[in-house]
Amino acid sequence: MLKSLNKVQKSAVQSFGKPVLIFAGAGSGKTRVLTHKIAYLANENLIPEKNILAVTFTNKAAQEMKIRVASLNKKKTIEATIGTFHSICARILRKEIKNIGFTSDFTIFDVQDQISLSKVILDEMKVAKDKLSPQNAKYLISNYKNKLIFPNELLSKANNTQEKLFAEFYKKYQDSLFDNNAADFDDLLLLPLKLFKENPTILKKYQNLWKYVLVDEYQDTNKPQFEFIQYLTKEHKQVCVVGDDDQSIYGWRGADISNILDFERVFKGCDIFKLEKNYRSTANILDAAYSVVRNNEERAPKELISDNKNGEKLGILETNDEMEEADALINALEKEIKLEKRNFSDFAVLYRTNSQSRALEDSFRRSSIPYNIVGGIRFYERKEIKDIIGYLSLIINTKDTISLRRVVNFPPRGIGLKTVDKCFEKAEKRKMELLDVLNEPDDMGIRGKQAEALRRFYGTIMKYNELLPKLNAGELVRTLIRGNRY
Repeated sequence: MLKSLNKVQKSAVQSFGKPVLIFAGAGSGKTRVLTHKIAYLANENLIPEKNILAVTFTNKAAQEMKIRVASLNKKKTIEATIGTFHSICARILRKEIKNIGFTSDFTIFDVQDQISLSKVILDEMKVAKDKLSPQNAKYLISNYKNKLIFPNELLSKANNTQEKLFAEFYKKYQDSLFDNNAADFDDLLLLPLKLFKENPTILKKYQNLWKYVLVDEYQDTNKPQFEFIQYLTKEHKQVCVVGDDDQSIYGWRGADISNILDFERVFKGCDIFKLEKNYRSTANILDAAYSVVRNNEERAPKELISDNKNGEKLGILETNDEMEEADALINALEKEIKLEKRNFSDFAVLYRTNSQSRALEDSFRRSSIPYNIVGGIRFYERKEIKDIIGYLSLIINTKDTISLRRVVNFPPRGIGLKTVDKCFEKAEKRKMELLDVLNEPDDMGIRGKQAEALRRFYGTIMKYNELLPKLNAGELVRTLIRGNRY
């Protein structure tokens, strides 16, 4: 079974009896090592397979791991528990959550549910959207939960009115979840920690069940996930983590790089292995990547070595802006196609953020180059972009009722469909422009906040319409976004 592994991979698989840290660079056979280790532990009777837990970050990775482990097992079946942090924790909660006041049929709130609940609470608290929007509230709560900061602690440390307001909202949000017998996505990680802390018997049950714990992508674990692993392995210390600090990309959502960098300090006496042979890329690609990442002074020392030839040299092209960059890319593509007889389908363009696709898409369209956005939505098909274009269309052409319908309540102003229909009816009846009707809500029996919202929207469009001769397109868009807090 171990014949296909290189020397370091084999040593990592066979290490047993102490904590194991495996630094696995890109393309170094990380998944191969993990799956072989699970099979090795079971086949060599070191740990019964039913007592092995392997935690991944995605369902796809978990499914792939199950298939590979089954192919390596003598019995060709899976008895180990393999899944994501959230799926493993949800499984625990379905069995044990009654011990902390919920029932086993609790609801898991998705993102939209969380935003809807936040909106209800903020409305009850009479908090204006410009002070705290439901979307921002959801983001802030998730951020605090990933750092294990709870409402009471936040309230005790509040230094000003805004911080106190959010802490009070946070508490109401958690109370509402409990009242609804519900947990949000972050709670799936937090509630097992509460269970383990308050119920030592339950903790012991899972420590005895999972006598060996493996964790994939350890560099992307956050504080709750780190504590979850610590709880499970506190007694037996039988833990193997695999990761690469050079590939830590989820700091923005709470991942803590110190989890992998401090592993040796937390799990004393551990074995450390470095998978430095890369089977995926050419030497030139690895050299370029290393020249960048080696400048990180906090990284663990290691260097990937390619198992392949040098390959083609990498080219670097510097341009003044994104439009010039896109045009240069088009020229390079057309040159390759002409000289090397390639097709457009032979090329891939990678970019870091969604917004960077705009200049590329514009250039592709101008040059009649067919393209496909993989795993995303084309720039001009995104809702927020369509909304901005809708605003611009209405500002330029105040008779554009289609655009008016699209943007009259975005961002939300409390203008419902029935109100818009009333405005349409009046416009048709009096042969008026729909936009002008919005400035006369009293005639339609519309009062209060809705009337104010209609007048304010009318004023916004007319203000920007008057600014058209003074601003270029870029200035108009920036002013519009800032003015609408969109």
